[in-house]
Amino acid sequence: MSAWLLELAPIGILLTVVTIVIARLPRVEDVNHTKAFRRRRLMNWLPLGLTYAFLYMGRYNIKVSQHAFGDIQFNGSPLMTNADFATIFFWGTLVYGCSFLINGPLTDRLGGKFSILMGAAGSAIMNLLLGLVTLQIVDNGTYAEYCSENLTVIFSVVYALNMYFQSFGAVAIVKCNAPWFHVRERGVFGAIFGILISLGIYFAFDVGYMIIENMSLQYVFLVPTMLLAVFWVIDFFVVKNTPGDAGLEDFDTADASSGDDGPQLGALAVFKMMLRNPIILTIACIEFCSGFLRQAIMQWYRSFAKQTDDVLHLKGDFVYENWGLLLCCAGIMGGVIAGIISDRGFQSRRGPVAAVLYAAMLVGAFLMVLVPQTLDYQGVFFSVHVPTIGWLVIFMSMAIIGVHGMLSGTASMDFGGKKNVGVAVGIIDGFVYAGTAVMSITYGFILPDDSVPEVAADPENWVAWPISMIPIALIGLVLSLRIWNAKPKAKKASS
Repeated sequence: MSAWLLELAPIGILLTVVTIVIARLPRVEDVNHTKAFRRRRLMNWLPLGLTYAFLYMGRYNIKVSQHAFGDIQFNGSPLMTNADFATIFFWGTLVYGCSFLINGPLTDRLGGKFSILMGAAGSAIMNLLLGLVTLQIVDNGTYAEYCSENLTVIFSVVYALNMYFQSFGAVAIVKCNAPWFHVRERGVFGAIFGILISLGIYFAFDVGYMIIENMSLQYVFLVPTMLLAVFWVIDFFVVKNTPGDAGLEDFDTADASSGDDGPQLGALAVFKMMLRNPIILTIACIEFCSGFLRQAIMQWYRSFAKQTDDVLHLKGDFVYENWGLLLCCAGIMGGVIAGIISDRGFQSRRGPVAAVLYAAMLVGAFLMVLVPQTLDYQGVFFSVHVPTIGWLVIFMSMAIIGVHGMLSGTASMDFGGKKNVGVAVGIIDGFVYAGTAVMSITYGFILPDDSVPEVAADPENWVAWPISMIPIALIGLVLSLRIWNAKPKAKKASS
């Protein structure tokens, strides 16, 4: 228990600092919420946000399980190879991206509370199924051989279903919070969104690895099942869609829905309206790049470090051992920096922040490939001092998580408006996971085959990993510059 507390201490300290910084910010002009309103808003987004974090835990635990399954031999090969994981993750992310076509309009019609309850319940059930399949394998149950032989197919199907329900989460958290935050406050909400994402990453990776080290493998799926079930109950009783539903007064959020007091448009009409909006489409394309880059780092650094350990000796270093913790800290810093700069430095414009962070991402990708230093390992491409590789990808994670929180969590509210934000975030987050699916299938083909250990152990065979990030980061930067001055415009009220 003391070891767990020591690992949690840096996050506790960082969250305390972030809370103090946000609390001490000067109030936004023309946005005068009462203390009662702020307290009730906190009660609304906190359980909602923690549910979202635990959804992350029940999403990326598949990567944690890959390393454990990879240590299990079946018919002379790892039970789950790089290619197997890429296949499973590809189908999951593809379903996730396409699900927004259904779940975005559903959320606009039925509300964010409906969606978070659907997401938590469905993901809990799918994680339970993954846990039961894993139990068969590790306990040599009746169906152990069948599950082992068909692990990739079974996990692809169940994980795809899990990702369908997971897709409710992002839409729910943005839809629920849009009526509670004025457009001038949403940079700070973007920081909060980044913090929640980062906590979810910590729960998924470091807590996931703790579970595997101290419990049986199936619990990496069963623990998220239990947590999601508990928070389903809390959300049912606490979360409200709007201030009015909580007995408070609704207010004008000054986003793209401001002044639109007409009836809710049909799903097809809203989709057409969003797809004709050049800013929404540009943001979606930027987030396609974010989806590729974010997961390229999160899903593959530890695999790279583990499989090249005989040469680079990265497996036991601080970054490898505290991967989830450092991703969490980086994401929190990225989200807070992006949110505060957006609201305070760029008058609540999101494009400049995305451009700055994409520039950092591009520099980081070049450094991974090109910068010569005093080397522990001198190769043709990985010409960096070996320990800096881990810290470099942490820096890049800070940048890309900051972009994701700012655009998916904040810009989708601004330009979709609280009325149609479900479809807006659906389109944007759908592009995020389209980018992730492209990353997954691409890396499944171009990364080394770890069923042949000597191939995967050579760092030069991993060159496609950082090189492929460079053009994607450049495209994201150029697109971010195109929305530098973009701000939402209110509609004229109906006469």
